[in-house]
Amino acid sequence: MTQEVTGTFAELGLHPSILAALTAVGYEEPSPIQSQAIPVILAGHDMIGQAQTGTGKTAAFALPILSKIDPAKRELQALILAPTRELALQVATAFETYSKQMPGLNVVAVYGGAPMGPQLKAIRMGAQVIVATPGRLVDHLSRNDQLLSTISHLVLDEADEMLKLGFMDDLEVIFQAMPASRQSVLFSATLPASIRTIAEKHLREPKHIKIAAKTQTVSLIEQAHLMVHADQKVQAVSRLLEVEEFDALIAFVRTKQATLDLASALEAKGYKVAALNGDIAQNQRERVIESLKDGRLDIVVATDVAARGIDVPRITHVLNVDMPYDPESYVHRIGRTGRAGRVGRALLLVTPRERRMLQVIERVTGQKVAEVRLPNAQQVLDARIKKLTNSLAPLVADAEASHGELLDRLIADIGCSPRALAAALLRKATNGQSLNLADVEREQPLVPTVSAPRERRERDGERGGDFAPRERRAPVPLAEGRARCRTALGTRDGIAAKNLLGAILNEGGLAREAIGRIQIRETFSLIELPEEGLDRLLGKLKDTRVAGKALKLRRYRED
Repeated sequence: MTQEVTGTFAELGLHPSILAALTAVGYEEPSPIQSQAIPVILAGHDMIGQAQTGTGKTAAFALPILSKIDPAKRELQALILAPTRELALQVATAFETYSKQMPGLNVVAVYGGAPMGPQLKAIRMGAQVIVATPGRLVDHLSRNDQLLSTISHLVLDEADEMLKLGFMDDLEVIFQAMPASRQSVLFSATLPASIRTIAEKHLREPKHIKIAAKTQTVSLIEQAHLMVHADQKVQAVSRLLEVEEFDALIAFVRTKQATLDLASALEAKGYKVAALNGDIAQNQRERVIESLKDGRLDIVVATDVAARGIDVPRITHVLNVDMPYDPESYVHRIGRTGRAGRVGRALLLVTPRERRMLQVIERVTGQKVAEVRLPNAQQVLDARIKKLTNSLAPLVADAEASHGELLDRLIADIGCSPRALAAALLRKATNGQSLNLADVEREQPLVPTVSAPRERRERDGERGGDFAPRERRAPVPLAEGRARCRTALGTRDGIAAKNLLGAILNEGGLAREAIGRIQIRETFSLIELPEEGLDRLLGKLKDTRVAGKALKLRRYRED
């Protein structure tokens, strides 16, 4: 089933309250996956949707499921399973957005790394939609095996990713806890044999929809990416802003707190900057945009939700400090520049564990995002001198006529040479900023780039491929700020790096880039984790099981 379906959301049979919410957020017409999947799901069929991230698949299942839910029933009616905490939160936010015109409709997100108490309370209070990661949901089921007994709609989002992260056993537990009469919808970018096995076993005569992504970016936008480590992003942003010649710039981050932290760091360096996030009142948001338009601000640090609809022609640069969740968000972000026929520039910071998403963005957009290097100290110094030259050049023409007598008096009163006085005035004018190479190098130590051998090692570790060091090989040196931990699980237990990665991401509540190298050996495994807050993290993971076996992660002492 691959034919193109056109029309409007109103023609698809969605509930009026859902249509009102779509109008409020500015959605005008459905994407191909939405126009094909919504009628199928509304009709009650099981379905397999083969679609890449960035095609609008979240709305493709959220809109029809919300149309079929009864808000008057204070019980769980729909379950959406997602492979990671980040995706679960993103999907839950989408459900909340689409259900704003449905009084009494409540959504709860259930994922590892967060206390179970508030999640349990939200369920008891009558949430109708639960968005969960498999591992944490199984934990809830161990406390209440009737938790999912009222579920009538199930969605597996990014099912192939769930299996890559080792959740097959958890999925079987979840399937058995739900009524057999439920409607089941499965979305996956690929359909390997393992996915087909799930479909044959748990879906009833599913309809099959396949969509190719068609997202395109704006041709006038110059795109580039830079490889950095997660803990060096603020330093990298600071260096980029020194050398990029921008009029106005919008920097995208993932969280509300990150908008405040980065804006504060840039303000301390003298930039005219403001944060923009979902907690900021509408009138304040409008003032920020007006200030960006008229030049009172030059930089806005924003989340995706807060930046929706920003149209400021003087924005010449978009800086993606944090990787977007999907290509659709990336296209939306970089579309904030290159407005009204102007040429724009979009920069994307990529951590080693985000290469896969970069590849997805390139595949979906059909455009290569070229790699560039971070500016070195010499380039920073040249940029500073150029800015100083440009600011002084217009003043030189009549300066001697207007200030010549004052200059002579100052030289006489201070008792110095004209060169010494000029140097002192330059120091004052630059507010003590370093303007020689040695000082710039000390002030901005070089951000280490990710070398090719390390790239391959980290990529292999993330995939959980054949990277299994010999038992007696010594551990590689630790990066600063990381600690090495050990588990007694290894290859003899059927463990791969992807299993450990999935468990720690979902139960520990970490971002992917926070987890370093994973070394799988025959009788044990070594995992690099953040030193800061390690004891608290290990406490969260104390009851975690991987492939049915206790993780028992401990700090590794290298004697």
